[in-house]
Amino acid sequence: MASYNYHIDEKRCKGCGLCVSICPKSVLDVSREVNANGYFPAYQARPEDCVTCAMCCTMCPDVAITINEIIEQAA
Repeated sequence: MASYNYHIDEKRCKGCGLCVSICPKSVLDVSREVNANGYFPAYQARPEDCVTCAMCCTMCPDVAITINEIIEQAA
């Protein structure tokens, strides 16, 4: 089974909430803490529910969300 690295770049996120509204599993939420640019960035509130559908990546206007497959090296 593949594993994935999910990342939200807090410096790029403007807290628009589009990713929160599109997530089919309600994984994302908007932070109560302000980032360096004065926005409330999105974060994974329930990462265990993420199905890596990448709808959030597609919806994000600031390209602040990435999901990458972790390639394991053969021993």
